[in-house]
Amino acid sequence: MLRSSLFAGCLLSLAVTASAAPANFSAEQVVEKNVAARGGLAAWRGVQTLTLEGQVDAGGKPSHSLPYVLKQKRPHLSRLEIIFKDQVSLQVYDGKQGWKLRPFLNRIEVEAYTPEEARQAVAADDLDGALIDYAAKGNQVSLAGTESVEGHPAYKLAVKHHDGIVRHVWVDASTFLELKVEGEKRKIDGRPHDVSIYYRDWKSEHGLTIAHTVDTVVEAAKQPAPYRMTITKVSVNDTLDDKLFQKPAPVLITVPSSAAPAPVTPAAPAVKKKP
Repeated sequence: MLRSSLFAGCLLSLAVTASAAPANFSAEQVVEKNVAARGGLAAWRGVQTLTLEGQVDAGGKPSHSLPYVLKQKRPHLSRLEIIFKDQVSLQVYDGKQGWKLRPFLNRIEVEAYTPEEARQAVAADDLDGALIDYAAKGNQVSLAGTESVEGHPAYKLAVKHHDGIVRHVWVDASTFLELKVEGEKRKIDGRPHDVSIYYRDWKSEHGLTIAHTVDTVVEAAKQPAPYRMTITKVSVNDTLDDKLFQKPAPVLITVPSSAAPAPVTPAAPAVKKKP
C-alpha cells in the first residue's frame, strides 16, 4: 500500500508538472491563439474608436481614485480626461503632436508635450495592443522562452516595434491572454526603474475580450501599491470628431459677481463757505 501511494503521488506530481508546462508553440502560434482569445482579427480590425471609462488610482496616502475617460481613434489618436476637484485634466495626442492641460496644478495654459513625452506617445501601442495585426504595424515578434507570472505559466514574447525598441509581453499558457507587458522605464531619484504592467479581470465587451483592471508596478521603487486603472464602461465605434484630439482651449478663470470689488465712486469736491 505504501509503494502504491508513493507511485500514485509520483504520477500526480508528473501530471501537475505536465499540465503546468507550456506547449511547444512558436511565436506565431502564440500570437494567433492570443488574437483568437481576444475576439479575433476581424473583430478588432472593425474597431475604429474605443472609449474606456472608469477610475484611476491617484496614489498618495490615503490612496484615492479619480474618474477618467480615455478616447482612442485610429490611427493613433488619443484623449485622456481625468477629473480632479471638478476640474478636467487633459492629455491629447493627434498622431503627430500632443498637449496637456493641468488646472489642478494651477496651470491654466495649454502645454505642448516635452520631447520625451512626444517620443513615448509615438511608441505607445495602438488601441488593440502590440500583438494584434503586429506585422501590419511594422512589429516583429519572437519567442523568448517561458516564465511564470504570479503562478501562471506563460510564453515570453519579444516584440520589436517599428522604432527598433524591444519590449516583452507575457501570454498566459492556458488562456492565451496577456498577463504582463514590459512598460516604459521611469526615472526616480535620478535612476531608471523597470516598469511592469499587469492585465487582470478580462471580460467580453462587444465581442472583444478586454482587461478591466490594469496595474502598473515600478520595480525596486518605494511604491506601497500598484497604480491601478479599472474599467467600468466600454464603448466601441462611437463617433469621435477629430477636433477632440486637437490642441485644447486654455482654462478660463471667471470671478464670481459676489467676489468682484465694488465700483469706486469719486468723492464730491469740497464746497468752500464764504466768510
